[in-house]
Amino acid sequence: MNQGMPGLIGGRVERVRVPPEMFRFATGESADFHTAVLSVFAEAAERLETALGLDDVLARLGSVGWLGTPGEDALIAALTRLRELRLVDVVQNHAENYRTAREYERRNLQYSLTKRGEAAFAGVVRAMEVLSATGALQTAVLDAIADRLAELHRLLGSPGADRKVFTTLTELEGHLDGLRSNTARFTAELHRLLRADGAELATFREVKAATVAYLEEFLTNLDQRAHAIRSGIDLVEDFGVARLHHRALRGAELPPAGDDDSVPRWLRHRRTRWEGLRNWFHGDDPNVDRLHQQARRAIVTLLQVLDRITESRRRSSSAAADFRELARWFAHAPAEADLHRLWATAFGLASARHAHLTHPDPDLHATTATWRETESVPVSALLRTSGRTERFTRTGKVRDVAAIRAERARAALRQQLEMQAAWDMLDTGGPVRLSQIGELPFDVFTRLLDLLGRALATAPDSTGARRAVTADGRVEIVLRPPATDATARLRTPRGVFSGPDYQVEITAVESGGGRRQRAAR
Repeated sequence: MNQGMPGLIGGRVERVRVPPEMFRFATGESADFHTAVLSVFAEAAERLETALGLDDVLARLGSVGWLGTPGEDALIAALTRLRELRLVDVVQNHAENYRTAREYERRNLQYSLTKRGEAAFAGVVRAMEVLSATGALQTAVLDAIADRLAELHRLLGSPGADRKVFTTLTELEGHLDGLRSNTARFTAELHRLLRADGAELATFREVKAATVAYLEEFLTNLDQRAHAIRSGIDLVEDFGVARLHHRALRGAELPPAGDDDSVPRWLRHRRTRWEGLRNWFHGDDPNVDRLHQQARRAIVTLLQVLDRITESRRRSSSAAADFRELARWFAHAPAEADLHRLWATAFGLASARHAHLTHPDPDLHATTATWRETESVPVSALLRTSGRTERFTRTGKVRDVAAIRAERARAALRQQLEMQAAWDMLDTGGPVRLSQIGELPFDVFTRLLDLLGRALATAPDSTGARRAVTADGRVEIVLRPPATDATARLRTPRGVFSGPDYQVEITAVESGGGRRQRAAR
């Protein structure tokens, strides 16, 4: 432990040195009592009590779940041991008035947690939380990250909101930590589930089927959520990450400290956390893409396991039971001829079907010679599988598919051009009301309906806007609530569509931006 151990801080591995005696209080026969004493001090710190006397610790042991009444000598021994481990500090209380010598002895000494003691107790609490916690893939956390990035982008554009910038950045980092820890924990549990084979089949099948449904639910619209987060990161970085952190630093209102490195250390920590966010959602190989691939592979593996379980349930008996039953039949066969007949029936082995084959020139070999003395006769592989020998005929004619390939290529190009023309027609060039779109061809109208459905399926951000993109990420729609109760009517060759008059903004990435000016209508 003196050599240090790797630790994960803000998504980056650093070397962490843990004092060798820091967690020794949690081992040995008195580990439970030592932990209970530290719990008393931690509970007092939550009530802003910085020091406790001997009587205070004795009176509060029951409140932290310690059963029984330990003696004064045992408590003094425990506090002495914690002082030796540098987890508890002791000072003399000169502000009290003592009437007797015994009162002075009992009330003079005041005990309090050291910084190392706070860290040691927090480490034990965190370890117990990890042992009892379960991982989860939460789409709500992804939506919260996207909302916090949108809020930061809005706040960076308005001066005088440094405190709000700090709190929003803190919430963003908290959501990222929750996503990272929950995902790592869920991945480990999923790996253990894939390796678990000893559970009861009915329960095991239900758990795996539920896990498949859970993974499929998480993967729904995962690409759209990841794209929204990447867009939020780009918008914030357009203002400047350094500017964001300096405004958050002013809003944090850090207390004055003698350590001159406190502010640079705080800024380095913020930059590290931001790099962790980028590693998750940006770059050439972001973690969210790897998570997507792992979830897909896990679904396939779980479905294969479920198929094997279902297939095993359909079998009336196992292979081992079949062989045991066959052995009993052999044991009770009445004669040797019955044994041979049973063998041929069970394993499909009969006399050699190639015994009728001869050499190409039979006159060169004597008919009285044994098979061992003569040359081998070539046997066709088809004879073993189908019972027929090979017959060589003329090679079949290969069909020319060049015309089919060309036609398919032209159809694919035509479909691509039609889709591009539809996106160009739907590009609004800015926010417009739905009623201003007017008349659309039916195929373009169906694509508009798909975009509206994608937007309405997402959660609104802090401004009430809903954002969605197509599966290929080429078209983005921003849907804002209607300002009035007016009804929008879109005309198509097959009828008229009516609905709320939303404000929409459709942007096609490759369309050149806003080829149709709806506002001019």
